Amino acid sequence: MTGRPILTAAETRAAEEAAFAKGLSVDEAMERAGTAVADAAWRFAGPRETLVLCGPGNNGGDGYVIARLLRKRGVNVRVAASGEPKTEAALANRARWSGPVEQLATAQPAALLIDALFGTGIVRPLDPAIVGPLERLAAAATLKVAVDLPSGVGTDDGALLGPSIAYDMTVALAVLKPAHRLQPAAGLMGRLVLADIGIPGASELAEIERPHLPAPGPADHKYTRGHVVAVAGAMPGAALLAAKAAQRGGAGYVTLATADRSGPGPAALVRRHDPLERILADDRVGCVVIGPGLGLNEDARARLDEVFASGRSCVIDADALTLLAGQRAAFTDMAILTPHEGEFRRLFGDLEGSRVDRARAAARRSAAVVVLKGADTVVASPDGRAAIAPSATGWLASAGTGDVLAGVIAANRARGLDPFAAACAGVWLHGRAGQLAGPGLIADDLMASLPVALGECC
Repeated sequence: MTGRPILTAAETRAAEEAAFAKGLSVDEAMERAGTAVADAAWRFAGPRETLVLCGPGNNGGDGYVIARLLRKRGVNVRVAASGEPKTEAALANRARWSGPVEQLATAQPAALLIDALFGTGIVRPLDPAIVGPLERLAAAATLKVAVDLPSGVGTDDGALLGPSIAYDMTVALAVLKPAHRLQPAAGLMGRLVLADIGIPGASELAEIERPHLPAPGPADHKYTRGHVVAVAGAMPGAALLAAKAAQRGGAGYVTLATADRSGPGPAALVRRHDPLERILADDRVGCVVIGPGLGLNEDARARLDEVFASGRSCVIDADALTLLAGQRAAFTDMAILTPHEGEFRRLFGDLEGSRVDRARAAARRSAAVVVLKGADTVVASPDGRAAIAPSATGWLASAGTGDVLAGVIAANRARGLDPFAAACAGVWLHGRAGQLAGPGLIADDLMASLPVALGECC
């Protein structure tokens, strides 16, 4: 359920060193990087006047290659530098650039701006002497392309260490980095292109990709497709959303467990008001979703305790997370926790590090899979695996959409996916359904889009 690896700055350096040890030269890697960006910029922007900004390191060296190759294509290219090259490969490519090199502070703008000032590994805020000219030149450009990362972005945490310039395209070199997917940096990338330059990398962090979820076959029936129990409480409408989402997310049988004999429920949904313990005793139950609309009273806590006592796989969301706040309980790997940022802090406190670091720490502490929800949702497993979702549409910031996500994850867990894979699949389906539903969506709109998203995974 996870795709392209995402490497930290340290992992990227290690991957580069491994490639160099096997015979790839730094100069050849720089030529490949510059070629990839030049090709991408040519396809994206065409032969328009271009200004390439070069920094002192190897990112700047890539910039000199880009300028040389675009000029060979007939593009009117100028180069502006923040200082002299400081690496051997960058010096060599500066020498291969036959044109003048302007000072960054006094450079005049061009229609296309290519930012090769700073890439992977920056840890300090940019010098104001660089920020001012960069902002001025970016504001005057029609199109802006970043080389590897926008200058002034924290590679590992997506923090902004420089200006908040929104680029039209970012060409990631060799591998994705956390900043390509973590906010706020991810919001600056524009179109993200990954350039293969012959430096493979491996990591326990990856991008969430479209899952493969085979359609039911002739031997399948409602129980082989997965039985989900959604536990209702004080606000049964929220649990109903989760139950409907489980249905639309692929579950073959969904039970809404409610103490209320009345209330909403579509005909295809089984509503039961039996004791919860009896409902959960059915060995065919594949996953329980609890928390949406559960309430915070003693009855709610008792229902949560019954779910834990049953030993069933479960998705714990919303009110159930609030009930658990401060307990620092260990949940076992049968549980999937789905907190948003506020719930996460109440449950785990102020953990240090990036969103990936904090989600991993929470997964280790709780022994459960943790889905840290947001525009840059992170899924983390107790075994150290983690994945980041592509940026979700902001229209998902609407009441009830989290209940839908809980139901979709439960459907995938019930169909037999392991907790980490089920969480990743549910996050992808939820995000894709949001894209399909479009602007102004509400939680109910996701129901119509979920089958379409699911169809793309068969």
